[in-house]
Amino acid sequence: MKLASYKSGRDGALMIVDQTLTTCCSATQIASTMQEALDDWDSVAPKLEEQYKLLCEGKHHGAMPFDTSRCAAPLPRSFHWADGSAYVTHVELVRKARGAELPASFWEDPLVYMGASDAFIGPEDPVEAESEDWGIDFEGEVVVITDDVPAGTTVEQAAKHIKLVGLVNDISLRNLIPGELAKQFGFYQSKPWTAFSPVLVTPSELGSAWDGARLHLPLRATYNGDLVGAPNAGQDMTFDFPTLIAHCAKTRSLMSGAVIGSGTVSNVGSKDGSCCLAEIRCLETIRDGKPSTPFMSFGDRIHIEMLDSEGNSIFGAIDQHVVRYQPKGD
Repeated sequence: MKLASYKSGRDGALMIVDQTLTTCCSATQIASTMQEALDDWDSVAPKLEEQYKLLCEGKHHGAMPFDTSRCAAPLPRSFHWADGSAYVTHVELVRKARGAELPASFWEDPLVYMGASDAFIGPEDPVEAESEDWGIDFEGEVVVITDDVPAGTTVEQAAKHIKLVGLVNDISLRNLIPGELAKQFGFYQSKPWTAFSPVLVTPSELGSAWDGARLHLPLRATYNGDLVGAPNAGQDMTFDFPTLIAHCAKTRSLMSGAVIGSGTVSNVGSKDGSCCLAEIRCLETIRDGKPSTPFMSFGDRIHIEMLDSEGNSIFGAIDQHVVRYQPKGD
């Protein structure tokens, strides 16, 4: 099934969306919010699936047109957002561009950071920044949402905890990153709010493209109308989602609604393009000695989407413009 949240308060109103992303219905009589559904998934999911079936068959009396402009992030805020760097080839490329070696441990042990999860933003909400000098960049990623994951969960056990799959634009402010990492205490200001696809889907919606650990389809990034990348998310993923989940649960449990990200989708050699500007700039630096593609400017547009084998959108599109925000005082 496919689930969304229409904007309503801080936690949205849970919606069921049909397979073609054309109609929807309210799910609030079953669970008022996505988090409420995830907290009691085993009993709530069958009820949602029953309504989903009626909606897809055109038999739901509460059906209405699905309007992505009304969408919040499907999970508008989460208790836990851990983003991985599962495509180590991407990290290797970034380090090569600045003349740094990649430690062998990067291929053996996942790298993750905790992002800002107090608020996620919707698929058509703008990318806000105070200055273009911050180095505004998009990052197309796949994410999974879990139920409760006990501490010490093994890789073999972790797959059953994946309840939903989606896409994100994990926005980065590249020029703020070096100063933060130089303090050896990780990202904070360089990682603002993350945007989500209009819907999250259950793994069963993905058919053979989902092998229980990876999603084997191209992730398309279109920047200012030009397709700049369509790398396959199932290729060159060094650490699959069960591995990332087990890594995150090594020393503590994960609560229902935990969001685990893949990191920027990237394939060896970037033959099908890139899902972020940083990778494009690294390839230019390696080839020409310096980057020629600038980071995002106010007014720029990024469109991130994944299509099935028949060309149908699975999650709907993340479609954002970059705008200047004005800091507000008290």
